[in-house]
Amino acid sequence: MKSSAKIMYGLATFLLIMTVIYFVATAKVADAGSIQGIEWAGGTGLTLATGLCLMLGGYFHFTERRMDILPEDWEEAEVEDKTGMLGFFSPSSIWPAVMAGAIAVLGFGIVYMHYWLIAFGAMILIWSGTMLNLQYGIPKEKH
Repeated sequence: MKSSAKIMYGLATFLLIMTVIYFVATAKVADAGSIQGIEWAGGTGLTLATGLCLMLGGYFHFTERRMDILPEDWEEAEVEDKTGMLGFFSPSSIWPAVMAGAIAVLGFGIVYMHYWLIAFGAMILIWSGTMLNLQYGIPKEKH
């Protein structure tokens, strides 16, 4: 088992223990106070977080079995062993800034519940995302 799966399984175990403690503690406090029953919002969140960690741990467990040894699993690895090409990042693209502005417009539309602003922000976001993906695929005009 590789390190990512171990981390997720360990986190799931911790969250499971905390979920049990949370349910027991809120049940004891509810018995002493005027509130009847267990506090379900936090318990539900902890239960869902436990399940998510278990799902991620299972996914990492099954996918990492098919992979070669990674530098983070090798005890004598150096930082340079993981280096490599991370991808191509366009140095002069305007589209990430346009997308950020579109997300801001969309957020303001959601905050103030102006449906026209939500639609406008969504249209700008879809358009700028498309242009970001196609900025090197569209040929330049030949003059």
